[in-house]
Amino acid sequence: MQTLKVRLRKPRRVFTFLCGDSLLIGRDESCIVQSDHGPEWGTCVLPPEPCPPDMENHYPMRLIRRANPNDFKTVDTLTQQERKAHQVCFEKIRKRNLPMKLVDVEYTFDLRKVIFYFTAEERVDFRELVRDLAHDLRTRIELRHIQVRDEAKLVGGLGSCGRMLCCATWLNEFKPISMRMAKRQNLSLNPTKISGQCGRLLCCLNYEYEHYEGNRGSKKTKPAPPPKPVSAEPEDEEALVGAAAGEDADDEAEGTERSADAQDPNRPPRKRRRRRKKKNGGGGAKPEAAS
Repeated sequence: MQTLKVRLRKPRRVFTFLCGDSLLIGRDESCIVQSDHGPEWGTCVLPPEPCPPDMENHYPMRLIRRANPNDFKTVDTLTQQERKAHQVCFEKIRKRNLPMKLVDVEYTFDLRKVIFYFTAEERVDFRELVRDLAHDLRTRIELRHIQVRDEAKLVGGLGSCGRMLCCATWLNEFKPISMRMAKRQNLSLNPTKISGQCGRLLCCLNYEYEHYEGNRGSKKTKPAPPPKPVSAEPEDEEALVGAAAGEDADDEAEGTERSADAQDPNRPPRKRRRRRKKKNGGGGAKPEAAS
């Protein structure tokens, strides 16, 4: 078996389908697939590629065949019928003054059922509306209440980044978004700047939130600085400089005295003062008088 990716007509999203090995289909070719709602029209986005046997159970939808001329005529009929059904439903809603907004209309490929998508702030009793639509359209009627995000997914459009909406192209499910995600990523907290076409917070705020949250939880502590080496020499450089300056001053004074004695030979020699070492008990012992 092989797998290929097909973009459905409504909603315009890409799904993976199984196909046989003998079925060849190229990119951008139209085809008929079997989806959850029955046969559907689609366009091949990625050509078939081999599928492992253990992965076949993960893809319940299958490719039926390539589109033929009759299928193209059926698609044109579907488009016309959807426009008619949209106009009929819109008039019925306005006539009954129901608090609901009609978003889109979808016919199944076999024209056996028509689905109306609408949004409403509160619960709406549309039983009478279903009877009126069944009487006018002569087919099975289904009304689906969707949220504003699903409305943006069906309608489509361009985001603030300039690209097609993620929900209308590849996003499969909506995850909860909070202001905390924008705050963690140092983004603007102004709701008008971080809101999408649906009026809710941008879904892309969740794309890099795990990265920011992971870095916040795994912050590395700074290593302690290495201990300073202990040297045997004194650390007080000023004391060393002062001691050296004192020795130089003594040498200069002694040299000056010697030069003065050499200039005046009649001058009696100057006695040098000897420093007495003090003992623990006080001053030094006095010399004994000669008898």
